[in-house]
Amino acid sequence: MGVRKDLKRAQRHSELAQRATVELLRDEHGAVREARTARLAAKATTGSTADIPFTNAAEAPDAVVMRRKQGGQWRPVTAAAFAREVTATAKGLIAAGLKPGGRVALMSRTRYEWAVLDFAIWSAGGQTVPVYATSAAEQIEWIVRDSGATLLIAETAENVATAGAGVTDLPEPPRVLCVDDGALAELAALGRELSDEEVTKRRSALTPDSIATICYTSGTTGKPKGCVLTHGNLQAEAANTVDLLHPIFKEITGQVASTLLFLPLAHILGRTIQIACMLARIELGHCPSIKPDELRPELRSFRPTFVVGVPYLFEKIHDTGRATAEKIGRGASFDRAEKIAVRFGEAYLDKFLGKRGPGPSLGLYLGWGLYELLVYRRIRKEVGGRLRYAISGGSPLDRRLNLFFYAAGIVIYEGYGLTETTAAATITPPLKPRPGTVGLPVPGTAVRIADDGEVLIKGGIVFGSYWNNPEATDAVLRDEWFATGDLGALDEDGYLTITGRKKDILVTSGGKNVSPAVLEDRLRSRSPVGQCIVVGDNRSYVAALITLDPEAVEHWLAVRKRPKTTPLAELCRDPKMIAEVQKAVDYANEAVSRAESIRKFSLVEGEFTEDNGLLTPSLKIKRHAVTAAYEAEIEALYGE
Repeated sequence: MGVRKDLKRAQRHSELAQRATVELLRDEHGAVREARTARLAAKATTGSTADIPFTNAAEAPDAVVMRRKQGGQWRPVTAAAFAREVTATAKGLIAAGLKPGGRVALMSRTRYEWAVLDFAIWSAGGQTVPVYATSAAEQIEWIVRDSGATLLIAETAENVATAGAGVTDLPEPPRVLCVDDGALAELAALGRELSDEEVTKRRSALTPDSIATICYTSGTTGKPKGCVLTHGNLQAEAANTVDLLHPIFKEITGQVASTLLFLPLAHILGRTIQIACMLARIELGHCPSIKPDELRPELRSFRPTFVVGVPYLFEKIHDTGRATAEKIGRGASFDRAEKIAVRFGEAYLDKFLGKRGPGPSLGLYLGWGLYELLVYRRIRKEVGGRLRYAISGGSPLDRRLNLFFYAAGIVIYEGYGLTETTAAATITPPLKPRPGTVGLPVPGTAVRIADDGEVLIKGGIVFGSYWNNPEATDAVLRDEWFATGDLGALDEDGYLTITGRKKDILVTSGGKNVSPAVLEDRLRSRSPVGQCIVVGDNRSYVAALITLDPEAVEHWLAVRKRPKTTPLAELCRDPKMIAEVQKAVDYANEAVSRAESIRKFSLVEGEFTEDNGLLTPSLKIKRHAVTAAYEAEIEALYGE
């Protein structure tokens, strides 16, 4: 098992685990109220993230910094080649009229051209305004109008049409280019007469305090707000996480670190991972889809050593493994493998972290060895065969799922952050895993728990303002502390646990405060649940609306030899399907008290998706939209 070998090697490199020092501050009762981690990377005083490709080209021109999918093959892109393409594109942007400090809206899925354009916009002295490729015309209109973008680069002809419909009535519509129609070649041709020195001049004028990007929040309520992030914010995030994690990914495993990036680059997490990889010269590939059927073959062909994803990805990998086992008549074996994995992971981690107990028993070792042959190695093969580490963010990862992957040879580092904190504000420290928490503050960052339980964050990663919105800025920035709106707690060692969102807290008619996040995260981790929402505000008990995952439904029908065309409405009333979902509800209820538990649930047809307006592009539920769409079903849960 690679992970166990890594941990044993790590014990001989204990200095790697001690590099980031944490200071704890306690209240009068001895409870930890603040945790501060010393920075590892020096604070940037000159330059910008725009310099990264050019530094790489000067120091290691032949280093492979990316692999680009062309003709079905992953072809290497050297540091020198990438810098040349960035320069050519930057010259085109300048020739197209981009002024220093001007803004370019970039609407595309995750792909190689996104990286080129982002660094080129910066190198031309501009600011990138990411737009999700799935955005509607109305959303695009708001972002372009609010940001003042003078140029819009969209990925496909369909994107161009949607964007055009959104911006056509603006007083000064931006110029629109299409990536699929050769936008990069068009820009290179446009800027051919400009000298490279013009790009160097623009880039050299940038400082850590220069605005790098305006990232609009996903807008679960109201209009999206533009988070103003500087080059200093991006550097603080990328440099400190690289210094924290890269030695583990490289020195302990002995592998050349590489990752396949599939998170939307319009989301700050995917973006900062890209910057960090460029900074550390970690081989990077791009995949435009997070859909399991489209992502899995790309993982198998690219064979990354680590990935960054959301809990949904790891849930799907687990569920696919179980479905595959059921198809060959080994569903019960998979269930036993999962139980063994959780027990083994728990016992081994306790031993490694110096807690009580002798570690796994001989019986557990033998059980693990058996299922390593039958199950765990198949899980690793599903993601390329070389994967040893993963980073999960966006929402809490079920603890049992984390332990399952650990026993299967993949350590998942959980993290927590927001757009306003330039992605991760906390992350599980190397060689000190603690499943169920989101880790310690990123180096150079402090986390404080307010009197009402709200999580506050301070450090070089915290944004400076919302674009054109001083009132919203003043509401969340207090004496350099950013009020996240999330509720959490710090344990005795400073590890943070997120317990919910302040605005999402339900208060039952009996006065019980209930955080829906705990229940929803555990529900989604169990098949056949797709999406769900917990309700109960001003009601006598807690209930839930649950959708069925299409892949899980297809598998469920196949195992029972029932027609694939069975109507979803019929399945939502099927006692056997309801019984399957009840198991997931029972599992969710294990984490809460009786008063907080789900008493009733309803299976509803359809899905909560981004396309129907019920999920944000980062897969967060739009609660108001869901409760409005399913008002009748919610009322029926309470017999009203």
